Amino acid sequence: MKRKVLTAGLALAVVTGGAAALAVAPASASPAPPASVLAPAAQSLAAPDIAVANVQGHLTQFQTIATQNGGNRRAGTAGYTASLTYVKTKLQAAGYTVTEQVCTDCTYPSNNLIAEWPGGPADQVVMFGAHLDGVSAGPGINDNASGSSALLENALVLAQQNPTMTKRVRFAWWTDEEQGLNGSDFYVRSLSTAQKGYIKGYYNFDMVGSTNGGYFINRITSATAAPLKAYWDSLNIQPEENVEGQGRSDDYSFQQAGIQTSGYAAGASARKTSAQATKWGGTSDSAYDPCYHRSCDTTSNISATVLDRSADGIAYAIWQTAVGTVTNDFSVAVSPTSGSVQPGASTTATVSTATTSGTAQTVGLSATGAPAGVSVSFSPSSVTSGGSATMTVSASATAPAGTYTVTVTGAGSGGVSRSASYTLTVGGGGGCAGGQVIGNSGFENGTSPWTASSGVITNDSAQPARTGAYKAWLGGSGSTRTETLSQSVTIPAGCATYTLSFWLHIDTAERSSGKAYDRLVVQVGSATLATYSNLNAAAGYVQRSFNVAGYAGQTVTVTFTGTEDYSLQTSFVIDDVTLQAS
Repeated sequence: MKRKVLTAGLALAVVTGGAAALAVAPASASPAPPASVLAPAAQSLAAPDIAVANVQGHLTQFQTIATQNGGNRRAGTAGYTASLTYVKTKLQAAGYTVTEQVCTDCTYPSNNLIAEWPGGPADQVVMFGAHLDGVSAGPGINDNASGSSALLENALVLAQQNPTMTKRVRFAWWTDEEQGLNGSDFYVRSLSTAQKGYIKGYYNFDMVGSTNGGYFINRITSATAAPLKAYWDSLNIQPEENVEGQGRSDDYSFQQAGIQTSGYAAGASARKTSAQATKWGGTSDSAYDPCYHRSCDTTSNISATVLDRSADGIAYAIWQTAVGTVTNDFSVAVSPTSGSVQPGASTTATVSTATTSGTAQTVGLSATGAPAGVSVSFSPSSVTSGGSATMTVSASATAPAGTYTVTVTGAGSGGVSRSASYTLTVGGGGGCAGGQVIGNSGFENGTSPWTASSGVITNDSAQPARTGAYKAWLGGSGSTRTETLSQSVTIPAGCATYTLSFWLHIDTAERSSGKAYDRLVVQVGSATLATYSNLNAAAGYVQRSFNVAGYAGQTVTVTFTGTEDYSLQTSFVIDDVTLQAS
């Protein structure tokens, strides 16, 4: 923990603080919290017991590193670099995504270490951090190899158990804390506003093995502190607010950025009161850590009991905030939600699915509620949740007039079914024999009745389809080429509206912001409806629609013509072409 500015008299009192009664506390594991005391979520999620012997093993490694590097692990020294390498190697072997962040404005230039477990949503992050550096006076085992080791062992246990994650867990080991919280401050300042918003809580662990220790929680009454307090409450510890540490450790950097914080501490140079000694044991009127910032801050300066309770409390907080059972689920929607068709015609709609929790699954599509003489089909007939399909409603010449509710059902491979409603109106015949007149509108049923240049209708994954697997891809070669896609259709007479619609995605390697090198021309008959170029490139598909009422009662050819010049590709990708008369 960063040193507080002290008066000369008080500083002398800290240096001459007495020995601690808890220095010989047994290394036995803390008792498991009674199930009746824990919150219901904790009972169902079963946080693991963190073996204090393993945490002590990390402390021994840090002691050895300090001994081999001039007796300390101060930021910017070989001892700090070796400490970071030790933690990093362990995390990488466990499967973490590990990043070193160079702190360019730290007092002693050195690196933060960030490790993220690859599970849970990336925009829902819970962070757990401890400073890895010590002071030059000694090996810095309680301050703060204790917090770093408890955090490291928790990270390794999380990877070993690999539970289902409801939030993303990110661990951090900070540099240059002792010089003014510089490492964590640099990290927070490097985050965008959106990235800060992803962090739902930051938990800090600084000096969690003090030999004359107390049990302190940062912002103890906050909602963020609740899991830390719940665990210690289950042991009847009666923790208190961490008054001594306010503004003196890395949680302060996050707090100043508006991120909710909490954490554990066992105390530094402040003195234990008689009331605290009565409930926690130890020596009253003596420093919580008599070796704070001194050469005697070695592995002998650790209470195994305090350390164990801190490490287990961290595990409880991780499991409470980020671990759970996720049910794989999805949703189904139909767009538009209603349509009309005349006997002998057909119409289409798009059925969209989305993964709402867990992982994606296969969804089989079906429909019920259509009257006799009306069939409903899907292309493709099943999708992976997150995908879409084209629903075609076809009415025979004898289909009865009326309005019907068609229920579209998605049956998930995980055993869950979801549905959406589509209102279908079947006309009485005569007048407008409306419907959707483009055949194979989603390109999923071969090439017929389209006429296309070779390879235009494709399932090449380099350009994904909007729905299903197939689409029409014109261009994309980066060489002089002209390709076409066309279909002859008969447009019924007597309808109120006629709409040609298609979904278009354009991407390009052209670098000009003002000249159209590559073009897509859309025509009905000999008339040009629109021309697109590399200047219209954009991410994703965009729906384009045109009024073609002037062609009612005619047989015309809908044509797409793509042309590229001699270099730098532009791709014109078309999907879900419809011509709807109604």
